Amino acid sequence: MNHLPRFVPLLVMLVALAALRAGEPRPNVLVLFMDDQQADTIAALGNQIIRTPNLDRLVRRGVAFRQAYMMGGMQGATCVPSRAMLLSGMSLFRIDEKLMRDETWPAAFGRAGYETFMSGKWHNTPPSLPKSFQRARSVFVGGMTNPLQAKLGHLEHGKLTPPQLSEQHACAAFADEAIAFLRENHAKPFFCYVPFDGPHDPHIVPADFPITYDPAKIPLPPNFLAQHPWDNGEMAIRDEQLLPWPRPAGEVRAMIAEYYRYISYLDAQVGRVLDVLDASPHAKNTIVVFAADSGVARGRHGLIGKQNVYEHSMRVPLIIGGPGIPANRTTEAMCYLFDVLPTVGALCGVTAPASSEGRDLRPTLKDPRKPARPTMMFAYRNVQRAYRDERWKLIRYPEVDRTQLFDLRNDPYEMTNLADKPDQSARVRTMTSALLAEMKRMSDPLTALSVLEPKPAAWSPPAKKR
Repeated sequence: MNHLPRFVPLLVMLVALAALRAGEPRPNVLVLFMDDQQADTIAALGNQIIRTPNLDRLVRRGVAFRQAYMMGGMQGATCVPSRAMLLSGMSLFRIDEKLMRDETWPAAFGRAGYETFMSGKWHNTPPSLPKSFQRARSVFVGGMTNPLQAKLGHLEHGKLTPPQLSEQHACAAFADEAIAFLRENHAKPFFCYVPFDGPHDPHIVPADFPITYDPAKIPLPPNFLAQHPWDNGEMAIRDEQLLPWPRPAGEVRAMIAEYYRYISYLDAQVGRVLDVLDASPHAKNTIVVFAADSGVARGRHGLIGKQNVYEHSMRVPLIIGGPGIPANRTTEAMCYLFDVLPTVGALCGVTAPASSEGRDLRPTLKDPRKPARPTMMFAYRNVQRAYRDERWKLIRYPEVDRTQLFDLRNDPYEMTNLADKPDQSARVRTMTSALLAEMKRMSDPLTALSVLEPKPAAWSPPAKKR
């Protein structure tokens, strides 16, 4: 599935070996990965309410991608496929979500002589962890938990130990483990992966954390709706039941305030890790990646969760900084999360796993004005598909026969549906055909964007439980 000529990975490795012979050490890698963090939750990238001083310093140190995306999911827990795509470099319909079938990028780094380490959330089955990482400590296996009551285990002799109750917030424990690892003497270059399990709900931080947000001062999102206008195929999943219907504006503000507080707490943990890295001998030779597995709606379009293909749920933060990478730059180049580790691997001279298909973003890192992917495709189960280019985005709901078309240049919040406008009919047909072609190219098992007997699009909230 890697469409590059077979000799290219070997050529990359030969170049890396030549650099080593010339006395240039291979870069270390630190990947900081969040759970359900929207792309627009970083102060330095335009959010005027949230406080993220440490993410801001990452923005100043590297290239921030404003159009980075996860591709979607075929289940409600979209973090499972998203993390599988990140670690494998493979697209949605080709991944093994359990990460057992194919070599992962962390395993490839280990094969190339790197020391590999992780601490954090592992949501792709315990047996796959030792296949990817040589060492792991304070690992949370699962999707979500109260982070003040998380049970964590360690990788020992190729297996995870029985989980024990953490003595502190799980994300602080993950940061502590990363800090301890960075302080070690490393005879080899390292690949350190820190997948936090926040700001996924429940939005719980230690009571004494000083940063708080007043819900009354939190503006509603521009695309806030009391309810989604039709059945999108996943209207009452757990995430959507976090708030009642119609969505109460005050409760949405309170949820966003809690969400922002959690992000600020995670920012503080990131700062602790960065402070230790900056004080270490590795400071000038470490590539730092910051990203998240998905966004979430939090009241946008009448939705709360991430089981949709709108921008707020598919677009993710992505910052890459390190030796040779321009500082304090942003790019509008479009990319997927599964392009990230192929790019980092190329920067480090690591031969790609045979199944990796992500693109090398080094040309964009060298010159952030250069585009990357010209188009993107997104999917959620068999109920939603989307396709976008640099300006236009089409969303199709096959089971209820609904289509949306948005002009993202003039309508970035996807508020005005142009699909039924007569002057856009040709564009809808063209983009629908392009979406079908991309679905086929990406091995999508869904082969049509319509069904013989569409369901009624109208939807009513479930009755309240007594």
